[in-house]
Amino acid sequence: MAPIELDGNSLTLDQCIQVARNKRSVRLNNDSFSRVKAARNCVMKALEDDRAIYGLTTGFGALSDKVISHEQTRQLQKNILMSHAAGVGQYFDKETTRAIMLLKINDLAKGHSGVTIEILQTLIEMLNKDVCPMIPEKGSVGASGDLAPLAHMALVLLGEGSALFDGKTMRGDVAMRTANIGLVHLKAGEGLALINGTQVMTAIGAMNVYDALKLLKIADIAAGISMEVLLASNIELDKRIHEARPHRGQITSADNIRRIIQGSEIVSSHKDCLRIQDAYSLRCSPQVHGASRDALHYVKKIIEIEMNAATGNPLIFADADQIVSGGNFHGQPVALAMDFLSIALSEIANISERRIERLVNPHLSGLPAFLIKDAGLNSGFMIAQYTAASLVSENKSLAHPASVDSIPTSANKEDHVSMGTISARKCREILRNVEYVLAIELLCAAQAMDLFTNLKAGAGTMEAYRCIRQHITHMENDRIISEDINTMHKLLKEGKILQEVEKKIGDLQ
Repeated sequence: MAPIELDGNSLTLDQCIQVARNKRSVRLNNDSFSRVKAARNCVMKALEDDRAIYGLTTGFGALSDKVISHEQTRQLQKNILMSHAAGVGQYFDKETTRAIMLLKINDLAKGHSGVTIEILQTLIEMLNKDVCPMIPEKGSVGASGDLAPLAHMALVLLGEGSALFDGKTMRGDVAMRTANIGLVHLKAGEGLALINGTQVMTAIGAMNVYDALKLLKIADIAAGISMEVLLASNIELDKRIHEARPHRGQITSADNIRRIIQGSEIVSSHKDCLRIQDAYSLRCSPQVHGASRDALHYVKKIIEIEMNAATGNPLIFADADQIVSGGNFHGQPVALAMDFLSIALSEIANISERRIERLVNPHLSGLPAFLIKDAGLNSGFMIAQYTAASLVSENKSLAHPASVDSIPTSANKEDHVSMGTISARKCREILRNVEYVLAIELLCAAQAMDLFTNLKAGAGTMEAYRCIRQHITHMENDRIISEDINTMHKLLKEGKILQEVEKKIGDLQ
């Protein structure tokens, strides 16, 4: 596959995932090459004119009033990487690290940072050869951007820090030498340009959004199967209801579920029953899923803008021969978006767990207690619902917004920060929990579907059911249920259930 051309302005979410997860290569666009050179020339001219420029001839943060001599500018750039590499905790996984590197390259490719072409070429070579710096997850306050984690990334260009290469963790200099990549010697402004930006929170956010887009389709599939086996009415999916309240997400979710259960003999078998209305967790699935879907599409727009934004400081505008200090490094747009997505995803798990409760509770479902024969001797799916409840409760704590919890830094010079990377990391954890809750709902719904042997399920639900049963057998008696949950989770992550359903009924929206 041809390399993706990076110009700083047109990187898509799909391309980001291709590079992060599928190791697609990248190269610099010719126009970007010219812009980067022009910006560097602007920096060199400013230095020759002996102008005072933040981060080039001054210290950083609260030390910005300290003037640095020309002789010390190179040492200043190395020092900022060494001093700012203060991250702690577990390291980001390889996929996230590749996304971070990609977004930093794309940021520099806009031509507003003032770095040399050599810096960009080295980063691109590292990405294409899969040299992944070891970046601790914790330590960013989200303004001035993701300083600590990006410092750990940038150290490897100098042969410092550590990196993962060819499946092994090694010193930065060893990784670069083994990959046959030359080390760089930072020039004025380059250390600051490498670490100033929102690329870490945005990389995590991009992967969250991509995974959530698929997860919401899975949520509609799970709701569809649960509605069938719980004998819910399909009247609540009537297109007119949802068009009367024209939220895009609600209309989409209702359409998805309607298509998933279309042709169901189970649904038509009770169309004349006396039940007037279903419980909210069934009847209002399109409204709840739809609201989360609308939130997700809003967040997607924010992330796609940030992926192609200049988030450094200062910014160079070569056409005007100006170097301007600003605050584009502040991660508030991403922080708010990730907090919003955290809430939206938490609600998907919340309503899913309520459907799980209805599936395992014989007083609500009319099905065997905990979906198992010989209940009492067997506990069936009783504790699976506990696990779902635990994950939902954990999400409620994680969904507390990080963006409202600013703490001043740098001697109060940086007196309001975004905590955007914390928001993105929490959202990632919530997403994982939602995956497991939906996996449990699908397990329970498939177990219930086994009881409807004489009635044909909907077109989409039947394909989901068949896919599940190809990998997980019906539970006759108690067994280690975590193994089933993990198998189901793997099916979700690999996209097998969604693939089979869409193959049958067409793409879900």
